[in-house]
Amino acid sequence: MEFSEAVRRRRMVRSYTHEPVDGEVVQRIVTTARRAPSAGFSQGQRFVVVTEPATRRAIADLADEPRYVAQGFAPWISVAPVHVVVCTAEDAYHRRYREPDKLQDDGTEIDWPIPYWHTDAGASIMLLLLAAVDEGLGAGFLGVHRLQGMRDLLGIPAEVSPIGIVTIGHPAPEQPMGSAARGWQDLDDVVHWERW
Repeated sequence: MEFSEAVRRRRMVRSYTHEPVDGEVVQRIVTTARRAPSAGFSQGQRFVVVTEPATRRAIADLADEPRYVAQGFAPWISVAPVHVVVCTAEDAYHRRYREPDKLQDDGTEIDWPIPYWHTDAGASIMLLLLAAVDEGLGAGFLGVHRLQGMRDLLGIPAEVSPIGIVTIGHPAPEQPMGSAARGWQDLDDVVHWERW
């Protein structure tokens, strides 16, 4: 598939069939995601791939799927056959920027005015979404704000932070949601040339 077609087809899928996703396909998707850029090639992105149904249901509970279903929507988090929990290891960035080629002139690490570990996790998320489309699948992103629950459930070490989850599977027909009807903003409202 051409890149531009994958970008056009990408959307946040919130409805999946129960059809499983082949393990080799999942391997290709996460291999693509690990190619995302990282500051100083720190490579602090981490992934937990979850396919076990009981664990996916537990993740769905942590993400308040029952509340979503109570609003009249079909369950989608627990139904998605693959969850990729995207995490970041902030310390990987600090270690990298304490190496001689990254130290400032005074011998110290940079001040990190922006937490680029989150930026890099976002790049990984986008690659997961696009790689799923490239494989003929659907994918969606969700945040889980019960971070300690995610850590406990998946055995994520304290020095690694879960950022969110990309669900992957074969898309099913969806119920229309308010967000989908919004449409794209005008380009001139989003893009400024040379100056704001």
